[in-house]
Parts: sequence; structure tokens; C-alpha cells
Amino acid sequence: MRTIGELRAALTMGYGFPGDADDFEAELAREINHADPADLSGVVRLVEEFRGRVITHQDPAFSPCVAAAVAEIQATRRAGR
Repeated sequence: MRTIGELRAALTMGYGFPGDADDFEAELAREINHADPADLSGVVRLVEEFRGRVITHQDPAFSPCVAAAVAEIQATRRAGR
């Protein structure tokens, strides 16, 4: 993903997390509307964040790692009762 258009396409096709496409559009509009024309660092940060979400969500190791972490948290909570 080299452009905002490519990032939008990836999010629209569901390559991010649920709701990311709508969240990206809303946050992008907010950043652009409140940005100083000489400082678009907020837009850059936002693009980097959502690009990272797409990459993370596509990593085959991501879901198993999240599931393992959730299971560990649940086991710890049960043990603490």
C-alpha cells in the first residue's frame, strides 16, 4: 500500500479490522479539516496506523497470538476467583 487510495481499497475490501474502513474515513476527514496546511503530520500518523492494522490483521500468526493471550487472561481471572 503506497497510496491513500490503496489503503482505502484494502480497508473497503475488509483487509483491516471490522469497522476500520468507516473509522479511517471519519478520522481522515477530521484530521484534514483540523490540520494546518503546513503540518499534515496527523494525516501521516493516521495513514501509518491504519496501514499497520491491515498488515497486522493479515499476519497469519496474529489471530492465534490474540487467542492465546485471551485464554491466558481468562485463566488468570478464573484462578483469582
